[in-house]
Parts: sequence; structure tokens; C-alpha cells
Amino acid sequence: MARPRALLMRFVYFTLAIASMVLNVPSAIHGSELLPEDQSIAEVVDHYISARLKQERIDAAPPANDANVLRRTTLDLVGRIPTSSETASYVNDKDEYKRRNLIDRLIGSPAFVRHQVNEFDALLMPDEKNRLREYLLAAFTENRPWDQMFREMMLGQADDPEQKGALQFVKARVGDTDRLTNDVSVTFFGVNVSCAQCHDHPDVYEWSQDRFYGMKSFFNRTFDNGGLLGEHEYGLVSYQTTEGEARKAQLMFLTGAILEEPEVAEPDDKTKKEEKEKLEELKKQKQAPPAPSFSRREQLVEIALKSGENDYFAKAIVNKLWNRFFGYGLVMPLDQMHPENPASHPELLEWLSRDLVAHNYDLSRLVRGIVSSEAYCRSSVWKGSSRPHPDTFAVGSVRPLTPYQYATLLRVATANPDSQSADQKPEDVEARLASLENAARGIAGEIEYPGPEFQVGVAEALFFSNSERVRNDLLRDSNDMLIGKLKKTDDVNELISVATMSIWNRLPDPEEEAALVAYLQSRSDRRDEAIGQMVWAMLTSSECRFNY
Repeated sequence: MARPRALLMRFVYFTLAIASMVLNVPSAIHGSELLPEDQSIAEVVDHYISARLKQERIDAAPPANDANVLRRTTLDLVGRIPTSSETASYVNDKDEYKRRNLIDRLIGSPAFVRHQVNEFDALLMPDEKNRLREYLLAAFTENRPWDQMFREMMLGQADDPEQKGALQFVKARVGDTDRLTNDVSVTFFGVNVSCAQCHDHPDVYEWSQDRFYGMKSFFNRTFDNGGLLGEHEYGLVSYQTTEGEARKAQLMFLTGAILEEPEVAEPDDKTKKEEKEKLEELKKQKQAPPAPSFSRREQLVEIALKSGENDYFAKAIVNKLWNRFFGYGLVMPLDQMHPENPASHPELLEWLSRDLVAHNYDLSRLVRGIVSSEAYCRSSVWKGSSRPHPDTFAVGSVRPLTPYQYATLLRVATANPDSQSADQKPEDVEARLASLENAARGIAGEIEYPGPEFQVGVAEALFFSNSERVRNDLLRDSNDMLIGKLKKTDDVNELISVATMSIWNRLPDPEEEAALVAYLQSRSDRRDEAIGQMVWAMLTSSECRFNY
């Protein structure tokens, strides 16, 4: 009875899925229906975002002011705030191309590479940061294509210095094949199939046990042999359906594509023993196991990047990068990319994915295009009665900073601004900023990584209230620190201007200035202490904790 009932259930799911697609999912978008391929990314972003706003009769927020755009872009591209000198220079710059020049300068700087490394290390190794840093630094330095990085993370050669580090992605997970299967699906394809490990998804036809165990089959032959990855020639994945039917998994990609493979017999005990002895010998010699004649992991890479099958791969990274710069993905949640959860702007996602593939998976090009759009530069202040839903992108988002961003902000903000002024040699300023960025790593470890419903946690609040590190690293009054300069500044209005330009990257508004003047004057008998408290309050304000 189990088999007929299973077939009936699959028929029902299939029927419901088709009905759901007809009712809820936009019709398939063909290339000819999209904007031309030769339009710029920024133009296409603004076209599709504006079209949705017009359709819903929403007036978008106006552009943010220059100081705001500079701060947002600098945080997003190089992971720090601009210096006082950079802010003054950008705000006073009359060049009509100053925004384009800013983006070119930031993306062309070594700091862009370092920030990409931080962001992708957190994306790829969220529980084991720094395991991929060395590989990512080399890959982003030469702007390696995303598909090549994926290939190297799945298939890197242990004897190739450039690829060896990439294998950490698989090695860190190979002891738990279920986790490896789901992490690959989520990270590279935007699909969380973990629930299908136990049962077919009731609403998403594509998320079936067949596909979960089909994906798992790409990894079930992979093993760790003394720190070096190997892959057996044999081994099948068996599972039991919720109806109790025992099945052998097929080599099946998330799209449902099934790969043919040569039949192999399970070796007898004697052969397995000989294989084990050979692997032990290779382990002692620190040599990688021989490559299999048919690599299932290699088959995964080939099918995932195959034209017609690579939608998941291209769209997943586009969606993640969009979420990074807009604070909300074109598909939300980010790991729920399936037909029953369409994109807010399906044509835009389709065009950006097509463009990414057509331009050799160049992530820097995609980043440059997104931050060059008018939609990216909108003010985050909404003066209407009801703030539009974030998936309209009508108003700039307010996003919590990552630990590295916030820690670097704290270091840059509390350094003496004279050491970063326009009077200094540019190479000296760059070296100074790189040093501050490096010094921020210690504080970054004390700051929590923001989740979807971010609130400052107790541990982080206690750190800023009680830690000696905050006092010693950020609030010193030595000559190389902001507080050291402020204490030597007699004019209170100038003192406040220097502080807000260094920490908030803007001058104070009249109300803020009046409040800060009143505070310092009320504590004129203990001026130095008051300056320290003012700086501490500004550093721990929400304005510093968020990109807006």
C-alpha cells in the first residue's frame, strides 16, 4: 500500500504546486522581455524600482545629503567611516562626477578587498570565521570570478597553493554530511532544504526528500583523510520516505535535474580493508587520496554552473549582495528562493543575474553598479505618514553595522583627525587607516553579529559601560587620540564641530550644538572628564551603531 499512497501524495503535491504557480508566481520572464543587455546596472536598478513605486503610487524619499551618501558608501565599500578630511573634501567638491570618482577610488583601494574578505568570510564561514581569510584575500585581490571561487571551494586541489585554502569550506563540514548539504544549498543557491531531510515540504513542491538526498549524494563519498579531502568510488545514499518507503537517492540537483553516473558495485570487505590500509599510508605521507574516476562533487559544480541550470547560483549571490547594500533582499528570507516565494522585483533579479553571468560572474562590477544607482542614495528619513514596506526600496534602509564595521568606526572616529588630514601624504593616511582597521579586530570580537531582528544585547552594552579596553583604546587623552586634541581646543563650538565631524561625519544641527554646549559649560569645573563622557555618549549612540 505504501507505494500507491506515495504516488497519490506526490500527484496531490504536484497538482497543488502547479495551481500555486498559476495563482501566485509571475509568469516566466524571457530575456526578450527584459531591458536590453547593454544598459548600465544603475539605470536598470532605477528603472525597475521606479516602475514598482509608480505602480503603487509611492513617492520615494529624496536623495540623502552628500555627507550621508559618503558615509553610507564608505561603510559599505571599505567597512569604515570617512575621515573628517574626506567628509569636508567631498561635501565641498563641485565636480559633477564626484560620486563616480568616489566609488572608483573606494573600489580601487586595498581596503575594498579587505572588506570583501570580511563580508564573505562571515557569509561562507559564519560559525568558524577566519578559516577562509587567506584564500579570500588572494581571490578578491585578483577579482576572481564568483563561479571560479565556487569551483575552487568544492574541488580545489590540495597541492595548489592558490586553491588549497578554498577547501576549508568543505573540510569544516565534511564530518556532518547533512550540514554540508544544507550549507552548500543555502550559501550558494539560496535554498534551505533542511526540512526535506525528514519530509517533503507541504507547500513547496521542489523541496522534497528526493532533492535533499539527491543533493546529499553529491557529498556522501567525500571524506577527510588526515586533513586532506578524498572521494570514494562507491557509496549510495539510502533514505526512508514519510510513508515508510525505502529508497536509493539519485544524483539530483535542486532544479530536479538527474545526473547519470556509471554503476559501481559496493566493494567486498577485503577490498575495503586494502583501501583503508592504503589511505593510512597516504595519511602518514601527508599525501592526498587519489582522485576518483567519477567525482560526484565535480558533477555538482558542472550542473550548478550549466547554462539553463545556473539560475539558483546566479540569483542567490545577486540577492545576497542586494540585501547587503539595501538591507532587504529582492527575495526574503534570503534562503527561501523558490517559485512560491517570488522576488519583489522579478525582472530586476532576472536582469541582474543574466548580467552577472554574461560578465563572467564579476562581483566587483555588480557592486559598483548597485551603489551607483539613485535608489541606493535615497535618504533613510521618511516624512510621510506610513513608512513604505522595505521591499519597495522607496526609502534608504537603516542597517546595524557588522562587528568589523563598528569596531573600525570606533577606531577611526577616536583617532586624532590631524593624523588623517589632507595635509598628510595620501599613502601615509592610507597606512594609518589600515593600521586602525587592523587594531579594530580586538574590539570586533566583543561585538555581536547582527541578526534580522537586531537589538543591542546585554553583553555588548556591558562591554561599552565597563570595559577597560574601551577606556584604554578609545578614550585615551594622548596626542594621537581625538580626546587629546579636544582637550587642547579652547573654543567650545570648534571643539564640538571637531567631535561631531570625527564621530558622526557631519556638523551638529543647532539643537544638538546647543545641548552639547550646555553640557560642557555645566561641567566647566571638570572639563576633561566631561569631554570624555561626551565622546563616549556619541560613540555609543544609535547613529554610530547603524548605517543609514
